[in-house]
Amino acid sequence: MSHSKLKPSQYLVLALVAICAPLGDSCLARGMRELPSISLDHPAALIAAVFHPWIAAGIALLIGFFACYLTALSWADLTYVLPTTAFGYVIIALLSHFWLQEYISPYRWAGILLITLGVGFVAQGPSLTEKTPDMHDSPPDTVPDPVPDSVGDRR
Repeated sequence: MSHSKLKPSQYLVLALVAICAPLGDSCLARGMRELPSISLDHPAALIAAVFHPWIAAGIALLIGFFACYLTALSWADLTYVLPTTAFGYVIIALLSHFWLQEYISPYRWAGILLITLGVGFVAQGPSLTEKTPDMHDSPPDTVPDPVPDSVGDRR
């Protein structure tokens, strides 16, 4: 199936793949800013952080991303779906700059522009690789004569 034959619902799944991960990561970052530093030496603090509203929202969005990602992989090639996640770099940069008030250097903006251009090139290809029949997979051109079951069986 080529990318022009994708159904609207498949475009929606790809859009959710691109949006859910950056939104989830942004929610995680926002929630972690409101908590003290957490160490793996104190797993109870890590478990408690999961119940912070922003972190819980981030986890839910990342679960949604994973579900959409698996859905997309069921009908499209990895080389088509994975660049969709790369478009998330643009979204994460915008969210980080405007929502989390983070500074993004011109070099990072340039990198994000290059990623976006690369995603555009990849998106021009087919979403699913057409498989050519293998010589071993195709049925033979001729059907062999039946072999007699026993010596006395002559047809």
